[in-house]
Amino acid sequence: MAEYRPKNQGLERVLGTGALFSTAYGNVGSSIYYALGLVAIFALGMTPVVFVIAGLIFACTAATYTEATTMYPEAGGSSSFARRAFNEFWSFFAAWGQMLNYIITVAISAFFVPHYLGVFWSPLGESPADIVGGIVVVAVLVALNVVGVKESAGLNVFLALADFFTQVALVAVGIVLAFSPDTLVDNVDLWTAPTVSNFLIAIPVGMVAYTGIETISNMAEEARDYQRTIPRAMAGVVVAVFTIYAFLPAVALSVMPVVDGETKLALAKEDGGYADDPILGVVANLDLGPLQDAAQIYVGILAATILFIATNAGMIGVSRLTYSMGQYRQLPERLRVLHPKFRTPYVAIILFGLIACLTILPGQADFLGTIYAFGAMLSFTIAHMAVIALRVKQPDAERPWRGPGTLRLRGWDLPLFAILGGLGTAIAFVVVTVLNIETLIAGTVWLAIGITTYVLFRRRHGLSLTETHKIVTPKPVVEHEVEYESVLVAFEDGNFSPEAVSTAARLAARRRRGIHVLVTITVPPNSPIDAPLPDEEARAASLIDSARVRGGRRVTGHWEKVRPGGAGRRIVEEAREIRARALVMSLPPRRAGMSLFGKTVETVLSERPCRVIIESSRGVDGRRNGA
Repeated sequence: MAEYRPKNQGLERVLGTGALFSTAYGNVGSSIYYALGLVAIFALGMTPVVFVIAGLIFACTAATYTEATTMYPEAGGSSSFARRAFNEFWSFFAAWGQMLNYIITVAISAFFVPHYLGVFWSPLGESPADIVGGIVVVAVLVALNVVGVKESAGLNVFLALADFFTQVALVAVGIVLAFSPDTLVDNVDLWTAPTVSNFLIAIPVGMVAYTGIETISNMAEEARDYQRTIPRAMAGVVVAVFTIYAFLPAVALSVMPVVDGETKLALAKEDGGYADDPILGVVANLDLGPLQDAAQIYVGILAATILFIATNAGMIGVSRLTYSMGQYRQLPERLRVLHPKFRTPYVAIILFGLIACLTILPGQADFLGTIYAFGAMLSFTIAHMAVIALRVKQPDAERPWRGPGTLRLRGWDLPLFAILGGLGTAIAFVVVTVLNIETLIAGTVWLAIGITTYVLFRRRHGLSLTETHKIVTPKPVVEHEVEYESVLVAFEDGNFSPEAVSTAARLAARRRRGIHVLVTITVPPNSPIDAPLPDEEARAASLIDSARVRGGRRVTGHWEKVRPGGAGRRIVEEAREIRARALVMSLPPRRAGMSLFGKTVETVLSERPCRVIIESSRGVDGRRNGA
């Protein structure tokens, strides 16, 4: 039996500051395409003030997440913090709030996609076409995520940067052409338009624009040098988002001022307003001359694309969070069952996708905004409380990054940023539930369903409500590392080449070295990296056995799970770890549109950790080619 082992079950740490920033901003930046209109519905002329207040609370929350994430660089966000600071019940409570966030992210992003595509066909921006369009978007992404279609990370980063620079350009052009402090002052009829209650509700709704903070926390396991990259990325997102959101609402209210207690920014499309596509409203009301039509088409396409990606990100978040909660025995096993063919948590994807469609059906964007604020404020408040508790319970624990401001109380160094941020999010949570009866009812029902499910499931299995019980991943067959110099043979996703093993055997024979086989298994992006893939794992083990038969007893091997596009880098790292003198690979099966060698081989060739030999049986004469 060949030696095989899932060597590194954790995510590969390859993401730097730029990648973290771009990914997080892609999620945060998409929210402005609907948040601006949602806030204006409640705040009217006070909309710019609301975004500034929400931004200050967000800055405190970002500091909380940064300190806790650098202490515990693992996926989970507020749920992980609560597990460390309190117990499993509070971890579930935070995770259930996150689940609501993801579902509403899917619903609200999908609902606004057809509004921006209305630049091509105006009925898409109105009911019922927007409802139907939003449900179609969710249904398509449910199907794609069940199948496990790969994301294009490069495309996501490109669109995030395009989004950021587009918003910067809008701010710059708007300030030059339309910004008017006098108009902004005239827009405000304090405590009448808006009323006190509407102004207070607008603040937690405004936090919708800042909810991508969980993104960086959930990517912590993939961050390179996380003690420095996470704080830098978080600071970059805070500065960029706060800058955009401080000025863009002011530009919007300058070009669409409040008149007789109304602004086009808060009116539905049927009433001649832009609440459902606020950024298009900004462009439409700027005097851009001959560029007007082109600018509106560009913004419509960009916004729809980014919102589509944000919907997919929410769907992926649902699947990963469900799987994680299942691992910690917080949800029934049925919800984390993987599809027998595609190896994705299809039950959870379909179930929560259906719930997202049900929330779209009423066609009430303001309701989606307030219920989102309910879940977000709940999670954020628990995160702040956890950081405060950790300062008390673990005062001497290593904190690679400490947030600014300390309050000395009874010998404890309490985090001032978490105290202020916690007060802000807790008050916002109370406001959005007390002053909005629909949100109170819907939020209470959601929490009741979650708590009931958790308690019944735990009691049924005889588990404590507060103790952590994690499903243990089976230990590898061989736990020791390959420490000796060797020849490395690498195969991707079960593509076996007997010729590659034979070549490695000849090289090892000449220099008396061992042979180590690495088989990479690609895990779909909407599944956890440690998701069981029994068919793929069995195939990899069988491949290693075949290599052992051909190469003899000196052949060892293991398989590893990687994200799409990560096989090449992992092979390079393995070659360096075992100090391989030679690396033998086979060319992948030829596919339409694929480059000559394929991405994995090209990555290895570009870095060349040692001598690289590429074996291929392609060609009519069957000759092997060396490189």
